[in-house]
Amino acid sequence: MADIDTLVTGGTVVTADVTVDAAIGIDDGVIVGVAEEHVFPEADDRIDVDGSLVLPGVVDPHVHIAGYNSIDSYETGSRAAAAGGVTTFLNFAWQGWKDGDWDTSASLSDAVERHRSQAAPIIDYGLHPVITRETAAVLDELPQLVEDGVTSFKMFTTDDIRLSNGFIGEVFRRLADVGAVGMVHTEDYSVCERRTEALKSTQPGKSPASYPRSRPDYAEAMAAGSVARLAAAADAKYYGVHTTSEAAAEAIAAVQTDGSNVRAETCTHYTVFDASLYERLGNRAIMSPPLRTERDVDALFDYLDDGTLSVVSTDHVPLPRSRKDDGPWWESAFGVNGLQHSLSVFHDEAVNRRGLSYPKLVELVCTNPARTFGLPRKGRIEPGADADLVVFDPGETDTISADRNHSNADYSIYDGREVTGRVKKTFVRGTLVADDGEIVAQPGHGQFRHRVVPSWG
Repeated sequence: MADIDTLVTGGTVVTADVTVDAAIGIDDGVIVGVAEEHVFPEADDRIDVDGSLVLPGVVDPHVHIAGYNSIDSYETGSRAAAAGGVTTFLNFAWQGWKDGDWDTSASLSDAVERHRSQAAPIIDYGLHPVITRETAAVLDELPQLVEDGVTSFKMFTTDDIRLSNGFIGEVFRRLADVGAVGMVHTEDYSVCERRTEALKSTQPGKSPASYPRSRPDYAEAMAAGSVARLAAAADAKYYGVHTTSEAAAEAIAAVQTDGSNVRAETCTHYTVFDASLYERLGNRAIMSPPLRTERDVDALFDYLDDGTLSVVSTDHVPLPRSRKDDGPWWESAFGVNGLQHSLSVFHDEAVNRRGLSYPKLVELVCTNPARTFGLPRKGRIEPGADADLVVFDPGETDTISADRNHSNADYSIYDGREVTGRVKKTFVRGTLVADDGEIVAQPGHGQFRHRVVPSWG
């Protein structure tokens, strides 16, 4: 018997710190070394990646699977993820959501258990419970959930599941006690409602191209600033989700006095598209918050560069065209799918077109999300880390086609987009799960990840 299970050789290893030609030794699903090939003992399996890059598996902290506003199961969602180089995702467990209905008596723990009892993904996963009701019982649940490895919680300031700022502040105080992370979808509800009604009453406002004006950047900035201040007042960890605009990023930056307790992300689609996409794709491109201006896209890259925004996620929301195209824009379901193509799309835009370094790419999509959400064995290529790896050919060109979706979603806003950079192989804990776009692992290979309370120092 060989001394180690697998040796990945012939590639360039990319971490958040360095790029180096090296081999990676794997044993029992764990990285045991990164060095020149001759240093390693004999391996059962030698995989020559023939000059490709070897990245840590992508950690996507923002996906919607098997729940509210999603038609992906854990199997189909994780198939899309694996094909796209994502080896761990963090999914939302909605309080009270059960098989298409809302149960007003359900707890956060019920939501977590529902997911854990049904999940059989190909890749590893964790959960963010979504708080949908203002009750003392919710606050009382938080310590036990954190002890059970669920260390982040989502809230909304708008739409039907919105919470008041007063209650959000109470949640942050409890989260500060247990060290957990609060995540908030930040748009001002009253502004969005008023602007939507005003647009619906005019003929030009009926065009999908008018949608961004129904949820303006200042509504996002107002709520982002207010919530960040609530978190800062409680000395709680706060993570702003899907930042879309210069105005919202400025509001977040204003509260990042030392960068330790206020963090934020943007999403791939906000870094590659502006609001003109609504003229081309109509309702199909509607997500919340909306796409913004070219200036906002450029500003997001500036804020990724200076650390105001530290993660790029997908906000993967798989929906059928029938829930997007049928009816006026204000009746469209929110969300677009992106798990399968996010790495290639963001790589092409950020690295090829804007000169982002490969270590910075890894930092934004692998290392930072793992550190932010308490996954110390993920997002890095080091001895002791899980052997989650992506073999990535930076020079291969591909044209994205929704016909190849592994997700149940039957369209893609990236359909027809030509990108340079392609995922060739994806490994989860040393096991090959996707090979050149084909899924080669069985449902259930993925495991629930018990997350630790993260340190944001």
